[in-house]
Amino acid sequence: MAGRARARMSTSDRLLAIDVGTQSVRALVFDDVGTLCARAQVPIEPPYHAPQPGHAEQDPAVFWEAIAAASQKLWAADPALAERIAGMALTTQRATSVFVDDNGEPVGRAISWLDQRHAARVPRLPTLWRGIFGALGLASTIDTFQRLSPANWRAAHAPDQHRRMRYALLLSGYLVQRLTGAWRDSVSAQVGYLPFDYKRRQWAKKGDWKWRAIEIERDHLPELVEPGQTLGTLDAAAAKALGLSAGLPLFSAGADKACEVLGSGAITPETACVSLGTTATINTCRDAYREVTRFVPAYPAAMPGAFTDEIQIYRGFWLVSWFKQEFAVDTVDAAAREQRAAEALLDERIAPIAPGSDGLLILPTWSPGVRVPGPEARGAMVGFTDTHTRAHVYRAILEGLAYALREGRERIEKRTKTPITRLRVSGGGSQSDQAMQILADVFDLPAERSHTHETSGLGAAINAAVGLGWYADHRVAARAMVHSGARFEPRPEAVATYERFYTEVFGALYGDLKPTFERIRAIIDPTGHARA
Repeated sequence: MAGRARARMSTSDRLLAIDVGTQSVRALVFDDVGTLCARAQVPIEPPYHAPQPGHAEQDPAVFWEAIAAASQKLWAADPALAERIAGMALTTQRATSVFVDDNGEPVGRAISWLDQRHAARVPRLPTLWRGIFGALGLASTIDTFQRLSPANWRAAHAPDQHRRMRYALLLSGYLVQRLTGAWRDSVSAQVGYLPFDYKRRQWAKKGDWKWRAIEIERDHLPELVEPGQTLGTLDAAAAKALGLSAGLPLFSAGADKACEVLGSGAITPETACVSLGTTATINTCRDAYREVTRFVPAYPAAMPGAFTDEIQIYRGFWLVSWFKQEFAVDTVDAAAREQRAAEALLDERIAPIAPGSDGLLILPTWSPGVRVPGPEARGAMVGFTDTHTRAHVYRAILEGLAYALREGRERIEKRTKTPITRLRVSGGGSQSDQAMQILADVFDLPAERSHTHETSGLGAAINAAVGLGWYADHRVAARAMVHSGARFEPRPEAVATYERFYTEVFGALYGDLKPTFERIRAIIDPTGHARA
């Protein structure tokens, strides 16, 4: 198939994937068998602005300028490469909201997925819906959903900006418009506080409670396009900014996590994609819609008609960045002098520490959730003694994340009745050998890397390949373009140690601490200030 595809493609035999993360934008070029041929990265510094405690926002133009700069870096390194691009696809961070006016100009800054602001006033739901949610025990969950909605916050706290809004978009939709001039977005990118029907993979039907819960109307939202279909073509201004030809097709792909699942090859229910990214997740993919956490939706996969069962640890490998910034600046500086990644030095320092970090455990619920964990959530470190060092804390972070991901695995297996027998690991954290080995030992399963750590970009490229007709469908394309990398086998002694810590300590830890977290929440509001 690949040989025949090359013959058809002539000189246009490369795919451009744009991956817009929280901390950087990457422009990635792949061939038709998934080889990463070229890569350019532009940091986003700072990743967000926090004008008030709990706020996280960014100028949307920053993302656009970084896309242009990353693309131009590719062609500066290889001027002939731009002419070989046959098509492109975009994948972005989830749940970052951009509001624009009639001219397509942003109304205020984008509200990041990291934002924790709460709307003081939200729309009041009809009596019938309030009664239903109350009977189901969901009143608090729905209230949190409403208060975390960026549109509701704008309506309550920035009403002038809200009145100027013409389109309410996720970051992906904003960037699609900048690229093509069309108000469209991928079905698979719709993960956020929007009136979206996850089961139908479309905007909610008229009369759905979400239209009454969120200050958004149907004509505020873009047209949705299934993965692998065309979103549009590069207009002249975008082509000039990116250094590409006008008319190049842009294909629908999906949000970063959805593309990561596809790009890691986890497209059957028994294979889990563990993503060690800013938000750590465990996902499986299936054709049937099923909620592994009651009343928390399954998300649209980056291929038509499929869904991902997802459990997430909201702050995830952000904890590694937090640790480096707060406790390991000297290690970061030493790594820079040696021209090495800081994680490589940290791996060396935790290697001599036995599994279990000499009894130090970290509960990685650093941020509240809508349901699991709940709005009371806080993190914890327990088990300190005078023998513990910074290295123990770092290892305990990796172990705590692995325990939380294993808990997610068990929830998925219980709900879907499908045992997970294979782990594909992706995200920046997958480059750490220690993190990979800890996962293998905690899960008691071999942990496999993909052949490239740029799995989100590869998932986007797979969608471009399908859209161009290089492959018949996403599953065929994934088999041709995703390959196995390094494999880490579980070690029996470590497995036994982690089993005891997980079952005898970690499993009960959140429940034991929840009353304490609730008492703290009663004293401290979401901005970190004492309540009146």
